[in-house]
This record gives sequence, structure tokens and C-alpha cells, in this order.
Amino acid sequence: MTSQEIYFYRFLVSKQVFYKSRYTYALVNLKPLVPGHVLVVPLRTNVLRFGDLSPEESVDYMHTLQLIHKFIQKVYKADSLNLAIQDGPESGQSVPHLHTHIIPRHKGDGYGDSIHTMLESKDLER
Repeated sequence: MTSQEIYFYRFLVSKQVFYKSRYTYALVNLKPLVPGHVLVVPLRTNVLRFGDLSPEESVDYMHTLQLIHKFIQKVYKADSLNLAIQDGPESGQSVPHLHTHIIPRHKGDGYGDSIHTMLESKDLER
């Protein structure tokens, strides 16, 4: 995708990145809860919380979320999607770098709200 090294906090993730904009990227989750589970992350590694984004980064971040949302919905034929941000350590954020999970959902997938518990336990495995 790119010759530039891209980091998620201190982890080199360049090979997982499938989309990159000026301030944001999307990557394949190495431990997906379901097929199609991806992350959207700001390029700047010192962005811990959503409020730490500059106005320009915020616009780019939201545009990327919308673009990847539509892409995942189409490719995985999702009926719905979960978009999840754990904004700060007390919310369950285990990697100190802002990121949004995009998780495709299908009617009758059986996960219900338990997907949130699964998300927290996966984050703790890092």
C-alpha cells in the first residue's frame, strides 16, 4: 500500500494498512471479532483521545470512517455495523492511540450486545 512506515501506537502496522488519507488510515485487524473487523486510526501516534485531533484531522477522520463504513458494508454484505471508540483508559482503551473499530453485523449473527464484551476482552489480549 505504502512505502511509508505506519505505526499504531508503537506497533509497526504498514503491512496491515489498506487505506491511507492525509491524516488517517484503515487497517485489517489481526485479531478480528468477525470477518471484516477493521480499525480506523489517525496517523499521528500521539493522539490518545478523540478530542486530541486537530480540526483538519477530525474532518479527515470522519470522512475516512464514512468511506470505510460504506466499503465494509458493501464487501461483507453487512445488515448493520458497530462503530466503537474506547476513548481513554477508563473506557477500556488498552492501546493509547485513538482508534475506531468498524465491525460488520448480520441479521441473526447471535452476538447481540455481547460484541462489546468480546471487543473489551480482545483489547486486553494485546
